[in-house]
Amino acid sequence: MTGGDPRQAIEAVWRIESARVIAGLARMVGDVGLAEELAQDALVAALERWPESGVPDNPGGWLMLTAKHRAIDLLRRRSRYDQKLVELGRDMEIRQEAAEAELDDALDDHIGDDLLRLLFTACHPVLSTEGRLALTLRLLGGLTTEEIARAFLVPEPTVAQRIVRAKRTLADRRVKIEMPAPDELAERLSSVLEVVYLIFNEGYSPTAGADWMRTSLCEEALRLGRVLAGLMPDEAEVHGLVALMEIQASRAAARIGPDGAAVTLLDQDRRLWDRLLIRRGLEALGRAEALGRLGPYGLQAAIAACHARALSPEDTDWERIAALYRLLAHVAPSPVVELNRAVAVSMAYGPERGLEIADRLVTERALANYPQLPAVRGDLLERLGRLDEAGEEFERAVGLTRNEQERALFTARVAALRERGAQEGTGRR
Repeated sequence: MTGGDPRQAIEAVWRIESARVIAGLARMVGDVGLAEELAQDALVAALERWPESGVPDNPGGWLMLTAKHRAIDLLRRRSRYDQKLVELGRDMEIRQEAAEAELDDALDDHIGDDLLRLLFTACHPVLSTEGRLALTLRLLGGLTTEEIARAFLVPEPTVAQRIVRAKRTLADRRVKIEMPAPDELAERLSSVLEVVYLIFNEGYSPTAGADWMRTSLCEEALRLGRVLAGLMPDEAEVHGLVALMEIQASRAAARIGPDGAAVTLLDQDRRLWDRLLIRRGLEALGRAEALGRLGPYGLQAAIAACHARALSPEDTDWERIAALYRLLAHVAPSPVVELNRAVAVSMAYGPERGLEIADRLVTERALANYPQLPAVRGDLLERLGRLDEAGEEFERAVGLTRNEQERALFTARVAALRERGAQEGTGRR
């Protein structure tokens, strides 16, 4: 690799190769925090040498070899050299070219397992949700602390503390960097998928801030999902999650209007949907279906596929979507699923039926501060002609949301309802 700005090239290489390097080192030293420190040391060495010598043809191998040598030095200082030298190999005096070739062969043999071990470790249930998110983006996404803080709109020291705390917890709890036992795989995989989807969701519908989407987070989640699908090709829910993210990501260009305002699903110009991502999503859904009964992510992907296949909102198979939501509510019951089912039922069978479901959710404590509940009720009430009540619901939604684009959307609905109410009142007189 030659030409261009060496520093930019190093940053690009690091983003691509860091997860492989850290994963390989973690297998060797058995400590995630130490593995990341060694990888960072190798990055510093690259920043010092590559601007003068140029980026090597095999930059990932160079980083790994450099980090490996530093690991050996560290283990020697810790008086464990003799024991660990056997594991790492007695290759200190071998020519670098031969060492790189040997290292590449070793990585080819282990890279899949190494990445899986690292992903399952970063998403370990002993960590808090925030810790899992930050550690996964740091170790497998290659994001800096500043980038993670900016994506989640939290102070950089907060993210740094979460990462430090997560690594300390893994060390204190003596969590091994290994694949879970067969009887633990389903539960642990569920944690991994949850983290990946949480990352995607925060990118697709940010909880707070001025952005309607944070594309970089969606892209990171998609990349992690695709890697996971390649490493675990026989897991239906992995393909289901990838299918769901691919199809949802396909709408990105249509979700923001020319004026920068948010555009809801039914108002989007479907010609702007990315057909390549839709095709990839449908293919992933097909793989999930071929592997057996769909789980929660697969069912959500099947719902998304109904929208993707419809050329217009009127062409949408709302009865099938309502049926899929009923099945999803049975497989993974939650108030949010019920709220989404209320929307689907209203589209398939009328707003009265949908409002019956939504009204039953008003007392759900989990939705007490969820702006989508009053927004859905407001939309259904408007369709029923109950404009004053609808306006009150949208005003409630305005007060609950922390996303500026969403607040603007709800505020516009309030204004439109008031104008419509005034016009209809004038007409009646």
